Amino acid sequence: MYKLKKALYGLKEVPYAWYGMLSRFLISQHFSKGAVDLTLFTWKAGNDLLLVQIYVDDIIFASTNTAMCNEFANSMTTMFKMSMMEKISFFFGLQISQSPRGIFVNQSKYAFEIVKKYGMLSSDSVDIPLVKKSKLDEDLQGKPVDATLYRGMIGSLMYLTSSRPDLTYAVCLCARYQAKPTEKHLNAVKRVFRYLRGTINMGLWYSKDTGMSLTTYTDAHHVGCQDTRRSTSGSAQFLRDKLVRWSSKKQKYTVILSTEAEYIALSGCCVQILWMCSQLTDCGFQFNKTPLYCDNKSAIAL
Repeated sequence: MYKLKKALYGLKEVPYAWYGMLSRFLISQHFSKGAVDLTLFTWKAGNDLLLVQIYVDDIIFASTNTAMCNEFANSMTTMFKMSMMEKISFFFGLQISQSPRGIFVNQSKYAFEIVKKYGMLSSDSVDIPLVKKSKLDEDLQGKPVDATLYRGMIGSLMYLTSSRPDLTYAVCLCARYQAKPTEKHLNAVKRVFRYLRGTINMGLWYSKDTGMSLTTYTDAHHVGCQDTRRSTSGSAQFLRDKLVRWSSKKQKYTVILSTEAEYIALSGCCVQILWMCSQLTDCGFQFNKTPLYCDNKSAIAL
């Protein structure tokens, strides 16, 4: 048995050792560690801000001042043996296009690959991912289909929802029937692929210099699940005109009134707002009041 003087690559202690060393170095360079996200480091100089996000040994950084980015890059390459990839254009499957007007994020390359993989390139495109007033259920009397194929299609689409909020509800609805999928379920998933075929290049646009006011919207689909009669909560959070978070989730409990469903959706959305406000505080933004919009007067009155 030997006692190691240094952490060896591949051991479970290595990420912690690396984070500790990197963290100490950044703090020595006048960076502040995030109170909520411990992998986020910030450096403020007057009105300028530099953000550094750590993901194991991958580092993404951005600033309001190009000189701060160059200074940080020089200090990192001096301290550590590393390669600089210049402006980010691809990260974890996300294609990132930067311009003087803003940033565009999409997954068109991945979308094309999965449409081709599942033989949907020659199919006719549709305008919406689900049939209007779709009522998918367990379809106990339906003809079973290959569950492995079905789960693969769902998994591929689920990965795509990181930049495609328009797919989130449809994919999450179809994902409920992965245990025993039938032709009815498979046709619903194929429709999502047909919609994807016609919108492959769609993504998220983040315009420059449009403010950072936080606004959120929430809604609920009352008794949307045909099997459990549970409702579905949906929410979207914007920084001014920039969509930064979205969700679609089946509620845990069955409720009688639509007011209850809307109120549960509001409650869940409030939790996300509190987390986002805390996270954005690390980035130097303060929010005293956050508008939360709901279309149910009874839920608002509560």
